Amino acid sequence: MNMRKHLYLFCCLLMVSFVLQAQTSDPKAQAKESKAIEKEKKSPLFGIAFSGFVKTDLIFDSRQTIASREGHFLLFPENEKLDADGNDIYAKANFNILSIQTRLAGSITGPDALGAKTSGYIEAEFFGNINPNINTFRLRHAWIKLAWLKTELLVGQWWHPMFVPECSPATVSFNTGAPFVVFSRNPQIKLTRSFGKLKLALTFLSQIDFTSDGPDGPSPKYLRNSVLPESDLQIQFATRSEKGIEFMIGAGINYQMLTPRLSTTVTFIPAMDTVINGKVVHNDAVTATYKTGTKSSAMAYNLYSKLVLKHVTMKVGGEYGGNNNAYTMLGGFAVKSVTDVDKNLVDYANIRSFSAWAEIHTNSIRWQPGLFLAYGKNLGAAEDVKGPYYVRGGNIDYAYRISPRLIFNVNKFRLAGELEYTVAAYGKTNNKGIVYDTKEIGNLRILIGAFYFF
Repeated sequence: MNMRKHLYLFCCLLMVSFVLQAQTSDPKAQAKESKAIEKEKKSPLFGIAFSGFVKTDLIFDSRQTIASREGHFLLFPENEKLDADGNDIYAKANFNILSIQTRLAGSITGPDALGAKTSGYIEAEFFGNINPNINTFRLRHAWIKLAWLKTELLVGQWWHPMFVPECSPATVSFNTGAPFVVFSRNPQIKLTRSFGKLKLALTFLSQIDFTSDGPDGPSPKYLRNSVLPESDLQIQFATRSEKGIEFMIGAGINYQMLTPRLSTTVTFIPAMDTVINGKVVHNDAVTATYKTGTKSSAMAYNLYSKLVLKHVTMKVGGEYGGNNNAYTMLGGFAVKSVTDVDKNLVDYANIRSFSAWAEIHTNSIRWQPGLFLAYGKNLGAAEDVKGPYYVRGGNIDYAYRISPRLIFNVNKFRLAGELEYTVAAYGKTNNKGIVYDTKEIGNLRILIGAFYFF
């Protein structure tokens, strides 16, 4: 309860700072500083312009967490793990200091081609692509873009279409709102067409770093073996008034098909060792392997909106999906039933989930308070499932996050503080993958980030 009281007090102080900041901010000074920054970032007519930042995070957690890269990318607090005396082993605070989010980007410009403006982009950091490779240089984004008057073609690696950069949380934490916000970067082909203030975007995607779970662990092969790429259609409306007020709203639909197995194995006689005349004789198992190609398909839907006023920006978003595992969210799929006992053939059911989030922050340059709120829910399967499960957070009924922050900018230097209070309701799972008899487990993360932009 003390933790919640402290968080409540911090949020109250934060909202007071919103009011004071809105009253004391100088729009002319902001505009002047913004123009200076944009001028520095202009790319040359031909060539490459480098940018990025050096960042160090100081992290404190009130308990053990489910996270990656030595706790840097936080998802949930760990569930209780009781010892013989009933003490929670995971109720142990910890800290870390990391600089692995340090980033380098290159914006590439060149001559026109096929009647279109051409550009390219490369971005990488020292985050590593798996936990053992922490501190190693890894690719984030790499794309080529052809831009005609009303049409754009992007080919390469970029954010998943359900993660909208222009309407995404601006948290200090590297998780950017995950697991409540779609967080995934994918190799893709994206075609965008503008109709005045309206945009339509059709994207075909594969997987690489953010992959679906399955019988052989997380892997892109389940999508690859389905032959059909993941497909996404987004629509977005954006407008800006003469007074500088901006409004954006968008929605999308996504289709994903996985092939979890290419074969099944049935064991007729298990392997065994027998003793004959004092000697051990080993007998291999007698098995048979059968080809299978049963697929698991899922739909997902997203909705988002942003309103930029003179002093304040507000954003909201939500997502519902049949299999959200590859998007770093709750959910996945499970074996529904055995369709052929003799050949061990099975079919699948999705473990569905949804999430919603909201954010508000000031538009000031020097001091920028902000508040991020999010909620996610495990909806289970539409019918009974047998298992096994290939899910994230399969024993979590719901989770929520309250995350106030305060950012201080001086030219290219930034000091940012954030409290991230995340709660997960752990419990038992019934035959539909629905979690019941839950207990809330919370973690308070105190994060301080120091940035130097270039």
